[in-house]
Amino acid sequence: MKKILIVEDDIDIQNIFKIIFKSYGYSVECLTDGKKLCERQGDWPDAIILDKQLPGLSGVEACQHLKSKEETRNIPIIMISAATGIEESAKKAGADDFLEKPFQMHVILKKISALMDNQQISTNP
Repeated sequence: MKKILIVEDDIDIQNIFKIIFKSYGYSVECLTDGKKLCERQGDWPDAIILDKQLPGLSGVEACQHLKSKEETRNIPIIMISAATGIEESAKKAGADDFLEKPFQMHVILKKISALMDNQQISTNP
């Protein structure tokens, strides 16, 4: 079962993600801030959905940190934000993709699936 880690400080949005992703057969874990994500040791997910605006350490900083580490640089990260201009911030941080809130769930499901498929192809030649 593929695991998705949701890093989002809005509990209601976390719950929506949990319901949707679990109904599609994914295992889901949630965190509320970027610091906890960066302090994580092992047990990494297959993909991360990362809110740009988090308390303490921002999603941009957390993404940059993960993409700079050998053990996490290949984990697909989709950055999400309600703020405009997410594309530039996401690319600068090294995110694999991005979405502006609000978005339709079928769009993020398609993006997650494609990123995880690409990751599997690149790690299993």
